[in-house]
Amino acid sequence: MLDINLFRENPAAVREALQLRQMDPAIVDQVITLDQQRRSWLAEVETLKATRNAESRNIGKITDSTERNAKIEAMRLVGDQITELDEKVHRCESDLQAILATIPNTPAPGIPIGKDESENVVIRTVGEIPEFAFTPLPHWDLGPQAGILDFERGVKITGSRFYILNGVGARLQRALISWALDLHIRQGYEERYLPFMVRENTLFSAGQLPKFADNLYRDHEEDLWMVPTAEVPLTGMYMDEILNGEDLPLRYTAYTPCFRREKMSAGRDVRGIKRGHQFDKVEMYIYCKPEDAGQEFDKMVADAEQTCALLGLIYRVKNLCTGDLGFNAHKTYDIEVWAPGCAEWLEVSSVSHVGEFQAHRANIRYRMENGKTRHVHTLNGSGLGMPRTLIAVLENYQQADGSIVIPEVLLPWMGGIERIQAA
Repeated sequence: MLDINLFRENPAAVREALQLRQMDPAIVDQVITLDQQRRSWLAEVETLKATRNAESRNIGKITDSTERNAKIEAMRLVGDQITELDEKVHRCESDLQAILATIPNTPAPGIPIGKDESENVVIRTVGEIPEFAFTPLPHWDLGPQAGILDFERGVKITGSRFYILNGVGARLQRALISWALDLHIRQGYEERYLPFMVRENTLFSAGQLPKFADNLYRDHEEDLWMVPTAEVPLTGMYMDEILNGEDLPLRYTAYTPCFRREKMSAGRDVRGIKRGHQFDKVEMYIYCKPEDAGQEFDKMVADAEQTCALLGLIYRVKNLCTGDLGFNAHKTYDIEVWAPGCAEWLEVSSVSHVGEFQAHRANIRYRMENGKTRHVHTLNGSGLGMPRTLIAVLENYQQADGSIVIPEVLLPWMGGIERIQAA
């Protein structure tokens, strides 16, 4: 959530930021109007309370009963005015917070200006797209042919966009998760095992609500929501807390299944397992001081890139333009890997500097050396997301005979299995 002081001190900057995000800047005027009204009523309430307190102290000194009763009645009317104004302030504050909750983060200076994903900028591509002596199969043919991917039974037991990984396929995905967690620990992150369900206020704090309510799964009898990403509970860990500045940065990694009610456009990613309502992801998350956020962002990008490099995948890094930036993000780099069977780039990681946007919503601060408190900055990134990493491994390591070689870095988790043989 944006700091209300930004609207008070530099509303033009907020309007410009919203225009860059392809949003109507008129909402800024609504915020300013509500804020001014709230502050006006608050000032009026404080004046009335001061008057009532002063008069109340004097009432006991009045000896004439008629005069004293008149003062008491006058103060009762002032009390009624205070109650009425307090209610107005409360309603105004609720309306103000509801609007602020829908306004996205401001884009960082210097990121590409564009209307949508077509105007994202490729910063670098690492590796050369491989040439095969045979026509590489897409995973939706390769997986069933190898006996490791079962679409029909996944659909039978749950519905569209669900599938089953069999035998070595399931083990390969588990190996990818375990290897990524161990790698991130070596990179300086501390592992957390998190709840896979959270409360509504946790989702709000992480910036998922109210914006993405339609994409979330929930228990309608209790205040429990399935996590769409480990970023949510990792944000929630320190809600309403003041951290010790000397302990920053705090770096965490966590695995969770992720659940999203994907609103997929017709004809997009309809084949295979690229998009689904349930998927696995290993997350990186950092709490840091504002002045350290730049170098922590660079570290997280480098750490995500290393996972691609160690897996031997061809990848590229993209700087997202203003029109494609996520709701929470101040700045985002996407990392995409090449999938030769699909013949396309697949996003496997999205590293974002969120600034103090989530910290405002979650009320997370740190204590500085001078004793004052300040909101932390948060960063998050996938490292890496399934099933697209699995897709890239399967399609890049396939052989002419239909078998699939296991990447060397995953062998310690494969129990001696070095190759998935064609069924």
